[in-house]
Amino acid sequence: MKKLPLIDLSVILLYLVAMVVVGYLFSRKNKNADQFTTASGRIPGWAVGLSIYATFLSSNTFLGVPGKAFGSNWNAFAFSLSMPLAAWVAAKYFVPFYRNIGEVSAYTNLEKRFGPWARTYAVICFLLTQIARMGSIFFGLSLTLQALTGFNMQIIMLITGSCIILYTVMGGIEAVIWTEVVQGILKTLGALLIVYLVISNVDGGAAAILDIGKTEHKFSMGKLDLDFTSSGFLVVLLYGFFINLNNFGMDQNYVQRYHTATSKKEAAKSIWLCVWIYIPASLLFFIIGTCLYAYYQLNPELLSAVKLQVAAERLGQSASAAEINSMATQLAPGDYGDKVMPHFMVTMIPTGLVGLIISAILSAGMSTISSGMNASATVFAEDIYKRYFKRTVNEKQGLRLLHIATVVFGLLGMIAGVLMIGVKSVLDIWWQLSGIFAGGMLGLFLLGIISKKTGNTAALAATLTGIIVILWMTFSAWIPEEYHYVKSTLHANMIIVVGTLVIFLAGLLFTRFQKKRLPVT
Repeated sequence: MKKLPLIDLSVILLYLVAMVVVGYLFSRKNKNADQFTTASGRIPGWAVGLSIYATFLSSNTFLGVPGKAFGSNWNAFAFSLSMPLAAWVAAKYFVPFYRNIGEVSAYTNLEKRFGPWARTYAVICFLLTQIARMGSIFFGLSLTLQALTGFNMQIIMLITGSCIILYTVMGGIEAVIWTEVVQGILKTLGALLIVYLVISNVDGGAAAILDIGKTEHKFSMGKLDLDFTSSGFLVVLLYGFFINLNNFGMDQNYVQRYHTATSKKEAAKSIWLCVWIYIPASLLFFIIGTCLYAYYQLNPELLSAVKLQVAAERLGQSASAAEINSMATQLAPGDYGDKVMPHFMVTMIPTGLVGLIISAILSAGMSTISSGMNASATVFAEDIYKRYFKRTVNEKQGLRLLHIATVVFGLLGMIAGVLMIGVKSVLDIWWQLSGIFAGGMLGLFLLGIISKKTGNTAALAATLTGIIVILWMTFSAWIPEEYHYVKSTLHANMIIVVGTLVIFLAGLLFTRFQKKRLPVT
């Protein structure tokens, strides 16, 4: 088992202890549910913006994006380029909407608009999305730390998850936001440090990386044609716009932040601050992936250990050494891209700096997981417990409920992370799961705020239609080839795009149809 030097372990331990201490310090302010979920609306806009940025820049970005750039190209950067338009819609329409209704949950208004079923459907979609998100991030964190320490991935998830649960339960949303401010800065500095270290270890420096990148088409952002069956530029751009519209408009992680800001104007500013920091920051991670590709192209023998590890994980413990070696030689860069950056850290980064970079990676994951825990607990308390079990709770009961729910969702996220062990790409699995769960939610939300004439029946019919389409697209891969004429040929990233549009347009159509059938009086 590999062991980190004492100085690196000390840096990591200091970081984890600091996060827990912050949670303890803010625990004294959490006397009721309002303080736990919205910090009583006293957080400055710049801190909220950095918090949203830190939530966006998860370990899926820190690890998944370099792995994606290593295995293919910069196609996924189109996701970041879609953010300004989604941010404009959010700042102009979503922030005023949520601040005006005053509900801490993003889904309470759906019940007022369409009935209990709409709220329940959105809540289920959100909670499944959060569990999938937290699981993918736990997986990404454990993947890196396993490469650095040799510890079992499940044990790593247990230790890091316990620390996150502890400071999130104690400190509430205020601790989440202020730790995310620190984490956002730390993970950005960590990315800059990794770029410097990789470039400095490449013979020929940045010039050699550029040459290799151009030769191998690593800077391409995908085909620019109207092909929706593969992951071209337009497919990722559309996916990014719809998923970011969902993030800013329906995701409790972000909607809850709007209520923590001191004013409507500050809340809108926080969205733009997030966007203008995230775009160049995400570009850094694509640069890291390309730099790593160039480094290992010049030093291919160093990848042997990585390939053998991936082959062993895929074949299982019963595989022989010959079988593992045979598979290792057949692996493509996309098969082991997520493991390359951890391997570089193990072998090339000097003692002392490893601890700082691991802390940056931990901060990337912890910020998003803590947000997910707090938001999931808030939604459970407001939209499930108070709606279906006990409408009125006192301050003590409300706070205890939030604490218990935070722990439960943290544990569910850890379980999801364990189930993801062995996936090919952490970024791919997260994108697919989020597209499936978010598609119907966003379509219903847009139908509710744009079409004032759409009623309960039309909305329910449209949502059922959208769910059928989403399920068909999702499971088309399992339809036998002899029935190819009923299979979806669209890329998986189009699920949220098509699902959202089907629900919205079907809602308008059903509304028009209902209107025509009304008797003339």
